[in-house]
Amino acid sequence: MTTHVTRVAGVVGLRIEHHREALGIGKSRPRLSWRYAGTERVPEWVEIEASGETGTRRARVPGPDQVLAPWPFPPLASRERRVVRARAVAGTDVGPWSDPAAVEAGLLHPDDWGASRMVAPAAGVAQQGAAAQLRRAIELSAPVRRARLYLTSWGVHLAHLNGARVGTDLLAPGWTSYHHRLRYHTHDVTDLLRAGGNTLVVALADGWYRGRLTADVRFDQAYGGRTGVCARLEVGYEDGRQLAVVTDEFWQAAASPVLAASFYDGETRDERHRPAAWTPVEVLDTGPLPLVAPQGPPVRPVETRAPVASRVVDELTTRHDFGQNLVGVLRLRVSGPPGASVTLRHAEVLERDGRLATRPLRSARATDRLLLGGQPHTWQPDFTLHGFRHAEVTTDHPDVRVEDVRAVVVHSDLRRTGAFDCSDPELTRLWENARWSLRGNAVDLPTDCPQRDERLGWTGDIAVFAPAATGLYDCAGFLSSWLADLAVEQEENGGAPPLTVPSLSVPTGPVAVWGDAAVVVPWTLYERYGDPLVLERAWPSMTAWVDLVHRRAGEALVWEGDPQLGDWLDPAAPPDEPAAARTDPDLVATAWFARSARLLARAAAALGRTVDARRYAALADGVAAAFRRTYTTPAGRLVGETQTGYALALAFGLLTDDAARAHAARRLVRQVELAGYRIGTGFAGTPFVLDALTEHGHLQVAYRMLAEPSPPSYRYQVRMGATTMWERWDSLLPDGSVNPGEMTSFNHYAYGAVADWLQRVVGGLTALAPGYRRAGIRPRPGGGLTAASASLLTPYGRLASAWRLDDDRFTLDAEVPPGVVAEVGLPDGTTRQVTAGRHTFTTRHRPDYPPPPPAPRPGTPPGGLARRTPPVRGGSAAG
Repeated sequence: MTTHVTRVAGVVGLRIEHHREALGIGKSRPRLSWRYAGTERVPEWVEIEASGETGTRRARVPGPDQVLAPWPFPPLASRERRVVRARAVAGTDVGPWSDPAAVEAGLLHPDDWGASRMVAPAAGVAQQGAAAQLRRAIELSAPVRRARLYLTSWGVHLAHLNGARVGTDLLAPGWTSYHHRLRYHTHDVTDLLRAGGNTLVVALADGWYRGRLTADVRFDQAYGGRTGVCARLEVGYEDGRQLAVVTDEFWQAAASPVLAASFYDGETRDERHRPAAWTPVEVLDTGPLPLVAPQGPPVRPVETRAPVASRVVDELTTRHDFGQNLVGVLRLRVSGPPGASVTLRHAEVLERDGRLATRPLRSARATDRLLLGGQPHTWQPDFTLHGFRHAEVTTDHPDVRVEDVRAVVVHSDLRRTGAFDCSDPELTRLWENARWSLRGNAVDLPTDCPQRDERLGWTGDIAVFAPAATGLYDCAGFLSSWLADLAVEQEENGGAPPLTVPSLSVPTGPVAVWGDAAVVVPWTLYERYGDPLVLERAWPSMTAWVDLVHRRAGEALVWEGDPQLGDWLDPAAPPDEPAAARTDPDLVATAWFARSARLLARAAAALGRTVDARRYAALADGVAAAFRRTYTTPAGRLVGETQTGYALALAFGLLTDDAARAHAARRLVRQVELAGYRIGTGFAGTPFVLDALTEHGHLQVAYRMLAEPSPPSYRYQVRMGATTMWERWDSLLPDGSVNPGEMTSFNHYAYGAVADWLQRVVGGLTALAPGYRRAGIRPRPGGGLTAASASLLTPYGRLASAWRLDDDRFTLDAEVPPGVVAEVGLPDGTTRQVTAGRHTFTTRHRPDYPPPPPAPRPGTPPGGLARRTPPVRGGSAAG
């Protein structure tokens, strides 16, 4: 008997759209993606099989169309479930079936919700800030074959069926622009129901809908004064009958054991509580709710960490250090007499005397409290989150026993895709700091910080961090959902994206960098994930922003005169004036205008909008020319020479002449040298300084900046014990005290943009075509590094590099996934083009180590250059 050996690739990693779990999705024609394993040759065809209650269908799609291939079957109806699998076909060779992936449509049409409305606890059931409970008795007359619970709320909720937790989500339905988009989640509750009596209980807290969102009381109850639940339970009996239970007058409400629940102030729970009475609910006349299915993953507990050190402060208090600044809550086992309490306080860092440093929290109390009911109890707060590394656990009674204290890490359940390591442990730690800052600021939306009384979706932060974020985790669905909110709120704001999304309804004019998120973020998603639908959806938002700035700039094409945040948090700015940067804010605004116009032209080309592509390319050229006329002197220098000014001019391609670029690069090097290789940039410039140096012949100066240990610098943060990125370069001062500025966070990802440079330059991994279909592997050794490795799970599979230096011998190991062509660049200047597989290259390389740091200049403070006021435009060329 002859055994046929299959020579065709196996299909792996079958995915539906950008979902990790495709239950209750909002598309009837979901696109499919997969990867190949086992061969360098992409097959001619892939056979897709979709099985469901109505039978099995098969279709063939071209093998190369492996990323977001169109759905090859009739559209899904609401609630329809299909189990999909795929296999590769090449001639007579047929590969094995992939692991199955289930996809189920949600409620695709408003009519599918039937009579579901919002129900709310009657006034007085629960005090303001406390959580209420809503319940519904459900009588089932037969065994259950299938059941789905569709659930959303004004506020945040946690559901139980017959005492069992529904799902693993936290803080559902998350934070969206509620009046435009209210997400619902679909839960498979088949195994939680039984014939006979059943009880569904939904605990409901204020969350983002009615809770405190800032220290400004104007933004309390930002969306409304009533919380409520909208639910639809659909039950299919084994005998074929159907039952629907909706939110109606048959629900009841009562107070819950959660006496207080606030993201900023914490949660208080009384285990002695028993509902005094269940009262009728109010059925709210909401009109049609703007219900949408999720695009990204839910918020979940994703990791548990034990303390690395614990210290007894006194007989009732123990302080725990978890070794990592994180976002989440504590979980602990506690026992003691009824009425005794346990109080949990949180902080990111300690004061010099060892106390929790709570001043950076501002008005956020970040305190949880449990009142004991007399029985041993494992407690984990449900309706709050804290940013912390250190936590104090205090009891008020000597008989209270606290055990098994753990930190539960909570964030959107993003799939990790990137990794980085190198021979310098401090640079590896810097990468990890950026990764942990994304984790802490990815709680349903991209926020600025996770610990103080302001955890908002600041647009400027993600505008500069998006490239790094997409190299760390799969952010496609997560950021696409946020962009949908940006678009609707931008439209209400006259074409200017609000400074924060979701917005707190404070009208804002156009602000550079922050508003540019409307262009930068969708372009980054397209570049990294190869999804043109992201650009198509964002096109009105992208054009509205650039066209608005064009009108503000006028015929001169110089954007000036509007209030700007500029190069926010320039290290020379006084602690209480974060916008007082050295770089002219109008220069920053005009440079970013040129960049967004250029990206918009590329987006138009990608979408086949040829006329728009030419128009916006001409606009970008015009703005660049206006930048040169306005901000460069006859001697070829920028007016008010700064690191940020030169970095933007070079990185954004605003200098078209080779000689001018070379001259600007030398002037940037001079600015870096004058600063003692310390950082002289804020939010607007920092992501581009290292690239401007690298791409214009000064790679080793970039490495020298990374090597600088004195503040302001990347390495300073690491050496001061940072495990996340800081908001300020010196959030912790050299003497160990906290920066006196009112605005000081130890978990702020904006400066973590350096992770993108580490991945692209040190690791060498770049996207040369959308989705990495063409990829670059071109590591650039320097800075005394002897080895580095980087990997990225691209839409096509794992792309990786690992290099090492042995004296002057350079060895590179590269991994390329099937379907990708990679251009490998070696330090000796040679290039190779390779396809899928593992490849090793060896060449000679004599490292060009950076110069030693210069002696400090007299009068230079340890924190960096003294602040200089930007010169008047058109002034002297001296500098």
